[in-house]
Amino acid sequence: MTPRQNRHRDRAGRGIPEATVARLPVYLRALTGLQERGVATVSSEELAAAAGVNSAKLRKDLSHLGSYGTRGVGYEVEYLVYQISRELGLTQDWVIAIIGVGNLGRALAGYGGFASRGFRVAGLLDADEAIVGQEISGMTVAHIDRLEDIIAGHGVSIAVIATPAGAAQGVCDRVVAAGVTSVLNFAPVVLSVPDGVDVRKVDLSIELQILAFHEQRKAGGPDGFAPLAAGDAPPGTSQYVETVEA
Repeated sequence: MTPRQNRHRDRAGRGIPEATVARLPVYLRALTGLQERGVATVSSEELAAAAGVNSAKLRKDLSHLGSYGTRGVGYEVEYLVYQISRELGLTQDWVIAIIGVGNLGRALAGYGGFASRGFRVAGLLDADEAIVGQEISGMTVAHIDRLEDIIAGHGVSIAVIATPAGAAQGVCDRVVAAGVTSVLNFAPVVLSVPDGVDVRKVDLSIELQILAFHEQRKAGGPDGFAPLAAGDAPPGTSQYVETVEA
């Protein structure tokens, strides 16, 4: 059984909810900031505020790790960093490959936060002959034809897909067939994967649309009405449309 499979089994055995797992990196980021400032202990209220959650939720999340803090003292920052890092599998290095080296792929390749958090970029791959062979962030872009060789040769654990939508599923099928069971997908498409493969999707346009929704609500007119853009209202009607609560 691989280390990743062991980690999934252990996590399932302890019954850690996926929502809690999703918040652990946020807690770790806040704790790392405290650690860098030389803070030795932190209360649940202070840590919750730094992480943007309420303290009751934070205490419940950390209890799944067996960490309850000390009444009147709080949590030991260094030990909690270790606990969360261990739970997330960050006490060992993980090898990743980035497939698709357009503007987004280049930005990801140059992101310094990967190495500091235990993620080593072992390969950059693209199908565009004009990009293949270029030096990006100290690495040479390989042709997509070498995908399976790079995965096997470097022991790639996580594939980062930053290709156009039309190519993403084919790339995903290949990395899964090569033994990769964790995929970070930046392509604007939903990927189909077999059981046992974890996919995390990052869609910046969706996040912007959600923010646009909130901006529209904040700019709403009187009595729950949101103003239409100039020229959008049908002739003879008000420039406001009623907003309906879900």
